[in-house]
Amino acid sequence: MESKIRPIQDRIVVKRDEAEAVRASGIHMPGTSQDKPRKGTVVAVGKGQRLADGTLLPLEIAVDDRVIFGSYAGTEVEVDGEVYTIMREGDVVGIIIGSDSSVAPGTSPSRRSSAHPQYQ
Repeated sequence: MESKIRPIQDRIVVKRDEAEAVRASGIHMPGTSQDKPRKGTVVAVGKGQRLADGTLLPLEIAVDDRVIFGSYAGTEVEVDGEVYTIMREGDVVGIIIGSDSSVAPGTSPSRRSSAHPQYQ
C-alpha cells in the first residue's frame, strides 16, 4: 500500500486496522460505539529526527511494520477517500513481531541494525 503523504522529520503515516463490529463475546457494536483500533500498518516514514548537533537520527520504524499506538495518538487525515493517521515515532508503543508483521521473530533486519546499536 503506497501513501500519497510524505511525512517530515520523525513522523510516520499509519493506516489503522478496521474496527471490529462484533466483540469476542458476540455482541454487535454499532459504528458509533466502536473503539478506534490502536493497531495499524505503517505506509510512509519521514527521514528521521534532526539532533541538536545537526546529525540525523533515522527512524526505528519502517514501512510495512505493524505497530501499536495510543488511542489518541496522531492526527487523522483523509486523502482520496482513504483515512490515515500521522503521528510521531514516539507515539508508537510497540512493533508487532510475528506472523502478521513484516519482521519474523528472531531476525534483525539490516534497515534497523545499521541505524540502532541495540539491534546489533
